[in-house]
Amino acid sequence: MAYDEALAERVRDRLAELPGVTDKRMFGSLAFLTEGRLTVGVTGDDLMVRVGPAAADEALTRPGTRLMEMGGRRMRGWVRVDGAELDDDVLEEWLIRARDFVSTLPPG
Repeated sequence: MAYDEALAERVRDRLAELPGVTDKRMFGSLAFLTEGRLTVGVTGDDLMVRVGPAAADEALTRPGTRLMEMGGRRMRGWVRVDGAELDDDVLEEWLIRARDFVSTLPPG
């Protein structure tokens, strides 16, 4: 599956200046890692967001979200956000949520 280059560029623009952030093509998507820890990704027209298991249920109440699945398996602690919902403010909120969660994890 190809990914939305425009959305990937919007994410890259917001994360580029942060220390330790890299991007990598994975499984037909573009993943963004913080200090080696998978943080967010662009898959198709959507954003994959790592929110953590404790925050996943609440995240799924937000507009345009659904469980993240890859290869038929649910990804615990991840949500998928419909690209149509990602105006600049909403995109920024999701990126902050993902970075906040990943900052609690041990180095990758």
